[in-house]
Amino acid sequence: MIEIVDLHKSFGKKIVLNGVSITINDGETFCIIGRSGTGKSVMLKHIVGLLNPDSGCVKVDGSQIDTMNKKELFEIRKSMGYVFQGAALFDSMTVFENIILGMYEYGERDVNIMKQEAIRVLSAVELLPSNIDIESAQFQKEWEILSNKKPSDLSGGMRKRVGVARALVGSPKYIFYDEPTTGLDPVTSEQMDIMIKDISKKINVTSVIITHDMFSVFNVAERVAMLGDNGKLCFYGTTEEMRNSKDQRVVEFLDRFEN
Repeated sequence: MIEIVDLHKSFGKKIVLNGVSITINDGETFCIIGRSGTGKSVMLKHIVGLLNPDSGCVKVDGSQIDTMNKKELFEIRKSMGYVFQGAALFDSMTVFENIILGMYEYGERDVNIMKQEAIRVLSAVELLPSNIDIESAQFQKEWEILSNKKPSDLSGGMRKRVGVARALVGSPKYIFYDEPTTGLDPVTSEQMDIMIKDISKKINVTSVIITHDMFSVFNVAERVAMLGDNGKLCFYGTTEEMRNSKDQRVVEFLDRFEN
């Protein structure tokens, strides 16, 4: 469980987060929305320990993030996967090398173990077939072709899927998505939404999604938090409660989406 408790953060005179309190339950798919510059990414950086609060705190599984030392942060980050906007794949590396980079950084050197994990996560995001014997010639051929591709050989949707696959390495408890449908056409965006829902169900992962895409919000979210311009929460609840909200900021945000 992730607990954000009375979180305050300013940069100079700019108040970004102003007393934000949110609880994200285990196994939940949770969306954080709001206009650009309202603190969505700043909140996410607090959760993963890249920023420390001015006051308030973030707790993950009962442990307070900003009081951890480097070793403790290193360990808790093993339970987290991060899907960057645009996938953030390394252009000079193959798909396989991009996938197993984290394993290598953690000290893994057994190529067979790394290959097995890469196959598992690429199958989870449906870039490799899951209904074919992995020892078969057909599967091995598909693996060789995909694993040796460079990011420049992939479509936008495939790059996003590889980014998700990399985040799934090691079976993390939490997956953080930063604008996962940005730059995708409507059909591919919907496929990404379906994949996020399927992954959440298959591996019981907690998914936290930053997005401007309200179609995605209503497709995948169980609950939503909306940040306002003043650094405060202007909505926190289910998608159905959001549709029925009378808060003018929420109404205007949804009007832009529906129109």
